[in-house]
Amino acid sequence: MYPYGTSSSQMVLRGVDLLLECIASGVPAPDIMWYKKGGELPVGKTKLENFNKALRISNVSEEDSGEYFCLASNKMGSIRHTISVRVKAAPYWLDEPENLILAPGEDGRLVCRANGNPKPTIQWLVNGEPIEGE
Repeated sequence: MYPYGTSSSQMVLRGVDLLLECIASGVPAPDIMWYKKGGELPVGKTKLENFNKALRISNVSEEDSGEYFCLASNKMGSIRHTISVRVKAAPYWLDEPENLILAPGEDGRLVCRANGNPKPTIQWLVNGEPIEGE
């Protein structure tokens, strides 16, 4: 079976397509099935290609991280290969701060929510100077 060994790993960036491959040989030719450990294959994002030898996951997100495995089997036996998938992401906005207009003495609130992998740190600055947090 290719990839060789019982396991391998892949790192992919959020938003791109991920192609996982398992090429097995045997007589009779083995059937290949794909699974995700602890859950289902991503719904609506997966496509089997090349007679099930390849699994394409489109527009990957952090939720697609995990262990996938292919199982190649024929009437003589079976073999499997586990692929550990890690999804990395540059920081992106969950809630982007919006402009705020306040009258003198009025209170206001700015919200900044971002995510990424690894998780980004958020820092607030006023006129280029860091604000000390409480």
